[in-house]
Amino acid sequence: MNIIDNDLLSIQEARILAENAHRAQQELALYPQEKLDTFVEAMADAVFPHIEELAVLSADETDFGNWKDKYAKNHFVCTYLREQLRGRRCVGVIGDDPSKGLVDIGVPMGVIAALCPATSPVSTTIYKALIAVKSGNAIVFSPHPRAKETIGKALDYMIEAGEAAGLPEGAVSYMHTVTGSGTIELMNHEQTAMILNTGVPGMLKAAQDSNKPLIYGGAGNGPVFIERTADIQQAVSDIIASKTFDFGLLPAAEQTIVVDAPIADEVKEEFRRNHAWFMSGEESRQLARIIFEPDGSANEELIGIPAEKLAAKAGFRVPEGTVLLISEEKFASSRNPYTREKLGPVMAYFVEEDWMHACEKCIELLLTQKQGHTLVIHSRSENVIREFALKKPVGRVLVNTPATFGSMGATTNLTPAMTLGSGTAGYGITSDNVSPENLIYVRKVGFGIRNMQTVDAEMFGRTSLADQPTKTVEDLQHEEEVQSVQDVLRYIINNIDGLKDK
Repeated sequence: MNIIDNDLLSIQEARILAENAHRAQQELALYPQEKLDTFVEAMADAVFPHIEELAVLSADETDFGNWKDKYAKNHFVCTYLREQLRGRRCVGVIGDDPSKGLVDIGVPMGVIAALCPATSPVSTTIYKALIAVKSGNAIVFSPHPRAKETIGKALDYMIEAGEAAGLPEGAVSYMHTVTGSGTIELMNHEQTAMILNTGVPGMLKAAQDSNKPLIYGGAGNGPVFIERTADIQQAVSDIIASKTFDFGLLPAAEQTIVVDAPIADEVKEEFRRNHAWFMSGEESRQLARIIFEPDGSANEELIGIPAEKLAAKAGFRVPEGTVLLISEEKFASSRNPYTREKLGPVMAYFVEEDWMHACEKCIELLLTQKQGHTLVIHSRSENVIREFALKKPVGRVLVNTPATFGSMGATTNLTPAMTLGSGTAGYGITSDNVSPENLIYVRKVGFGIRNMQTVDAEMFGRTSLADQPTKTVEDLQHEEEVQSVQDVLRYIINNIDGLKDK
């Protein structure tokens, strides 16, 4: 009987890929930025003609989301992201200030272990491959089992083109036999220098236990506050565009609406005009029973599907054309499913009497899942915006823009990225929009510009040691005698009145 142990095969493959990547990275480390840039261009050029095909394949393979929106994400990383990478220096001399005698040198981290989500498999894979090579790193992917074929196909296009342009073999690679044991082996391998985990929470604990630098892009669970001075029509339009994109799959998308009480009725009516459905109490309970499993995890069969289909599965009907389901809530808690991240066109809705109470509610919502990801505020009040920005335990605050597109750098000037760090929650080393600069360390070079005589006189407050004569034994004995005399005189001065009486 022929028995194949996939765990052992996966572990062995992880070891081979990590070792090959290490050798390739040692060669990459010798290349100037201009050479690395040719690889990036070749890889992006090769995958770009296939982004629609890959979008359809990813939607079919994962059964998540809308292929047209996945195409938009793929297009974003192959065009706008690539344009933003051009001209940036990540390796070699990246900063030089002759006036201060300082030079910064970018040094690649080494081999990166990359985990990609099934929700955005193609765009995240392309993005990670490009920023890794741009920064002189080798990268080994552990594809999500639910998107294994799609991720592999995208990487095949890029690997073939990169190696044809001179990219060392093994610099970009992926596991073909994917198991949890193999992925853990890859993360723990001695040649792995960093872990880049986007949206794979099941591997977060193992990644942390590896004691390697970890960048984690996790769940968002971000609230959006519509303050009384906001442009209500624009705010509602932004929220719906964001939360319905790819049927609500992106972690940065708004999860909970918090509304200033004086405009609550107007906001509610505007949502209805934009085909949002406010569920009754019973409908909310019906949906809550099915969108999460008993253990609290998301029901994968209901992730990234349209609002009408979601309502039908919950057992109630909504008007044709409904794009968003909204549950009116009063209390935020970890036991309330509507105050958690919902990977679909579903949102919670709170009304607060003023911006200060809304501020507290947003903090409460952010801490429910302790993700510290993204917050949005729609307001024309500079004071309120400033207070929100100063006080929220969150990695990014977006103002008057849709969260999905603002966070990824499409409608804002934030760094274009498909991995948004969750470092504020203690998950990983950064809360940045992850860029090539997050995949290097900076070696500081400092040239001497002051001599020791100057340092002694101006900084240490002493005569330079170089100017002081060498002391003999007799000198030291004399200093001790002088010190004794000084101590006696100091005692007499301090106690002169008492001595007079005596």
